Amino acid sequence: MQLRLWDHNLRVRLIGEALFNMLFWMYFPFITVYFGTALGNHMAGMLMTIPPLFSLVGSLLGGALTDRLGRRPVMLLGAFLQMTMFVLFAVSASHWVDYIAFIGLGLGGAIYRPASAAMVADLVLPENRREIFATFTTANNIGAVLGPALGAIFFFHYRQELLWTCALVLLLYLIAIFIMVRETMPVVTNNTQTGASIRDVFKEQWRGYGIIFRDKVFLVYTLAGICALVPIMQLDLYLPVYIIHEVPAQALFTWKDASLMLTSTEIFGWILGFNGLLFVLFILPVTKWLHHWKERDVFILSSLLSGAGTFALGLSTHFWFLFLCTIIFTFGEMMRSPVTQSFISRYAPENARGQYMGADSLQPTIGKFLAPVTVFLSSWVSPLGIFTLILLFALISVVLYSQLFRMYVEKPMTTD
Repeated sequence: MQLRLWDHNLRVRLIGEALFNMLFWMYFPFITVYFGTALGNHMAGMLMTIPPLFSLVGSLLGGALTDRLGRRPVMLLGAFLQMTMFVLFAVSASHWVDYIAFIGLGLGGAIYRPASAAMVADLVLPENRREIFATFTTANNIGAVLGPALGAIFFFHYRQELLWTCALVLLLYLIAIFIMVRETMPVVTNNTQTGASIRDVFKEQWRGYGIIFRDKVFLVYTLAGICALVPIMQLDLYLPVYIIHEVPAQALFTWKDASLMLTSTEIFGWILGFNGLLFVLFILPVTKWLHHWKERDVFILSSLLSGAGTFALGLSTHFWFLFLCTIIFTFGEMMRSPVTQSFISRYAPENARGQYMGADSLQPTIGKFLAPVTVFLSSWVSPLGIFTLILLFALISVVLYSQLFRMYVEKPMTTD
């Protein structure tokens, strides 16, 4: 689906979200280092387990409000909260206020995302959703490639200026949403009860989530996704530990008597940048290539590639072999993202689309709690043992995805 044929809402959001995500990646990779330097690594490690809980609450709240208030108001709320937190971060003189601002940033982003995804589902035909979601992922990953390189300079040397720039960009994006983006919530989902108290509204929404979590198909889908994400999340968790401590410094290439030597830390930086570059270059072609594949086959192949590619990292410490493994697990990761979003947008009933989008956030949230177990066990278990555990999670997800689509065919979702 060509960009010029996109709905105006989507074009505005693509530009705004792409610009903001580049700024996001200029500070996010360095937050743990920042708090570790200020408060100690042990304290920082414990503090970093708390933001996912707020993000989970924000996602569920954002999903509930999306189906009641509409997509546009919830996006405005999430963007406004993030802008306010950037201002607080910029003027703060305390690391604890910085931490509160960081939690608020995650909360605002979590509120924003279900409404954002629901708007895409409202505006795009099911057969085109994979490509649209893949385009948004591409825009986000351009920031993931450029952001860390720029952030290494700006975050540590010009932090206030960077934070004020983030706040300004969000203010401009907030204005753009208010002026240029229209509401897309289908009339059938606008079930606001006149005169209902706020307490009654939230009771009704949480009751709706209870129904979702008793949905056996959705439960298996969530468990499968959690297991599939454990290998993918190792790029930011066990992989840097493994490469920095186990991979020796080596030459990238040798020419005559000269060679370009890379330290272990530099090798990890190259792999991280290569991962982001692959996303930018190939997620759209891969999504188009897999356009006619069944979702079941895409999910299973994604889990196999990400699991096998990550496991293979433990078989050799040679630089070019690590790059080959990076290609394998990155392709597994990039196959998964657009299909996940298109699956849940199609599976969710129209009158609860926002809630299902919010509940879908359980996968990355629980995944963020499980995935660090590899780092915790690395003090006692050999690298090959850790990579075997990672592969096991991927194989469990394959089994669960197989079961999911047997259940989904036998018991299709009804919208009664």
